[in-house]
Amino acid sequence: MEKEELIESGTLELFVFGLLTEEENIAVQEMAQKHPEVQAEILSIEQAVINLSYSISPKLSAENYHKIKQILLERQGGEVVQIQPKKSVSPYLGWAAAVILMFGIGIQYYKYNEVKDEAKKVVIERNKYEQMLADAQKQNTQTEEALAIVRDKADQTITLEGQQVAPDAKAKIYLNKADNETYVDIAGLPTPPEGKVYQVWALKLSPLTPTSIGVLDTDNIADTKGIYKVDSFEGAEAFGITLEPEGGSDSPTLEQLYTLGKV
Repeated sequence: MEKEELIESGTLELFVFGLLTEEENIAVQEMAQKHPEVQAEILSIEQAVINLSYSISPKLSAENYHKIKQILLERQGGEVVQIQPKKSVSPYLGWAAAVILMFGIGIQYYKYNEVKDEAKKVVIERNKYEQMLADAQKQNTQTEEALAIVRDKADQTITLEGQQVAPDAKAKIYLNKADNETYVDIAGLPTPPEGKVYQVWALKLSPLTPTSIGVLDTDNIADTKGIYKVDSFEGAEAFGITLEPEGGSDSPTLEQLYTLGKV
């Protein structure tokens, strides 16, 4: 094949894109060594690919572009050859443009999905922290309410000591006579077994007359900080807390008397 025929055939474009067989590559390289016109045509095609890649690929970084460009320029011997449009180059440059464009679109789609996933993660994290903040504010409010009960100067405090079934148990009753309110603090009681609840009793001592003033829902003890509002009972001489079946009992189970204290 003569040099002019080789240049016009489109074989050099296929050579640049790496689409020839090993034998064909060797033949082209031999022609390029013998004929400067063939070598110049190869350099021209490579320069066209460099310019086309940079103009079409929207996600090709400057760093990567210059790396690719440097490789091709080294193959050109450092010379920048002006593009000489030829009829045979058009279909191959069109093919190259399509490939590069699809590559750029693929990168954009991948980056879009990455950004979308990151946005989802940010929303999840934001919701988590908002929930944590709401919980903290709720706990702070509950703590302030509990402290207000304890610090109220109008309150009378009755200490309930542990009994035989639970010697280490302790509790407190807060009586607010001004507002006629009664609160019980059971933070010093052990967690009741499943199916059991604590029940608070106001006692008259002569004769012994117990009156239930509250069955405590200890499932929410963390929220209440251990302080519960119970019914007020005028004239109570003592208070006791027993462990009872769920729903409470009509009379206290004395064998399960956890704490007791006189007014």
